[in-house]
Amino acid sequence: MGHRLSCCRRRRLDAPGPPQPPPPPAPVRRKLLLLLIMLVLWLCMFYSCAGSCAALPGLVLLGAPPPPPAAAAAAGPPPGTGLSKLLLRAPAKAPPDELPDAPSPISSFFNGSGSKQLPQAVIIGVKKGGTRALLEFLRVHPDVRAVGAEPHFFDRNYERGLAWYRDLMPRTLDGQITMEKTPSYFVTKEAPARISAMSKGTKLIVVVRDPVTRAISDYTQTLSKKPDIPTFESLTFKNRTTGLIDTSWSAIQIGIYAKHLENWLLYFPIGQILFVSGERLISDPAGELGRVQDFLGLKRIITDKHFYFNKTKGFPCLKKAEGSSKPHCLGKTKGRPHPEIDQEVVQRLRDFYRPFNMKFYQMTGHDFGWD
Repeated sequence: MGHRLSCCRRRRLDAPGPPQPPPPPAPVRRKLLLLLIMLVLWLCMFYSCAGSCAALPGLVLLGAPPPPPAAAAAAGPPPGTGLSKLLLRAPAKAPPDELPDAPSPISSFFNGSGSKQLPQAVIIGVKKGGTRALLEFLRVHPDVRAVGAEPHFFDRNYERGLAWYRDLMPRTLDGQITMEKTPSYFVTKEAPARISAMSKGTKLIVVVRDPVTRAISDYTQTLSKKPDIPTFESLTFKNRTTGLIDTSWSAIQIGIYAKHLENWLLYFPIGQILFVSGERLISDPAGELGRVQDFLGLKRIITDKHFYFNKTKGFPCLKKAEGSSKPHCLGKTKGRPHPEIDQEVVQRLRDFYRPFNMKFYQMTGHDFGWD
């Protein structure tokens, strides 16, 4: 009897307990640890974009001690304060004369399209010279990002500040150039000093055209909007009998290129300004675009293969526009037929502009062949 009880006890003691799950194999543990680390990093990057845990990576991954109170206050509230508060909190406003910092690389990464920068190059003139064509041609280049509309910052909106101006710019990636074009800058007295104050290294591009043809084109544009304006001939002269040209008329005044360039050379060296021929932009767009790409430090990607000549419009068009696979010509407002102008008036204008043209050729070191 005692022997049987002893055997029973041994059987109960030897009986196996409830089954235990086997420990996960080493590769699985490593994967789980890796996933955990990736999750922590993702959360850290997410909160960094919200401006709330700049010190979190060091705290979590390196076991660093918590920052002192002043540093903690500067870093913002800890992650545990709630995502909704972070997202709803209004950003602090920068002083009107202070330019806020550019977006951080992490923020740019989450936006997926780079960051906004002040332009490194500006097409500053001239009106009816071919600035729109040049900008549209340049936007074909993958390393050029440009504003489509004219910002008019340095002539009409300067009081809004550089932060407002930068916000108009497209997002760019490293290595890309931000550009804008506003042709009225060239004749705006304050523009050179203002652009220089933004950046003395800004590259400037001026598209110039025979000033007589330019004046007629300028008048044609105005005539399309105001059909009841006086004739070109009557606007050209202060007194037609004496032949005195009215230089206060903007269509005439813009074409005195040498006078306007003198103002720019007070703030920028001549080598920092590229002068593009409006005539060559029509007859040899690839050649002029080659010069522009060299000036901007870009690889010559835009070549003859990008253009075809539209006989109806009378100027070159793009075989493929930016972001499109279809041919693209400038709009119907470009290439308008000019009204017939009295040839005596045209000749008087040529005589008027000749000395200014000669001076402009000397200043730029380039003969544009307008005489």
